[in-house]
Amino acid sequence: MNFGSAIKSCLRQYAGFAGRASRGEYWLFMLFTGVLEAAANLLFGGKAATIIGLALLLPSLAVSARRMHDIGRRGRWMLIVAIPLVGWIYWVFLASQPGWRKYNRFGPNPLSARA
Repeated sequence: MNFGSAIKSCLRQYAGFAGRASRGEYWLFMLFTGVLEAAANLLFGGKAATIIGLALLLPSLAVSARRMHDIGRRGRWMLIVAIPLVGWIYWVFLASQPGWRKYNRFGPNPLSARA
């Protein structure tokens, strides 16, 4: 998945928590949101970055839940980040894991579904 298709996929499924998201889709969308918020902060100040962050909060949560689905876990595993430091480290570990190659209870492999 390339950068543009990852952004389109995440924004097309703005509030779609069902299904699965590949590692590439998840990390490219996170890169996009980080760069967009940083650019807005530099160019327009903190209020613009906050507005952009709020606008992208729901798709970020949705793609995070779909990422957990890809590794066979429920979306509520996102709550692990509430544990200071250790939660964030474990979240990065989980989000970096390869997805299941075959169909799981959340749907088909997103990489083979695009082929």
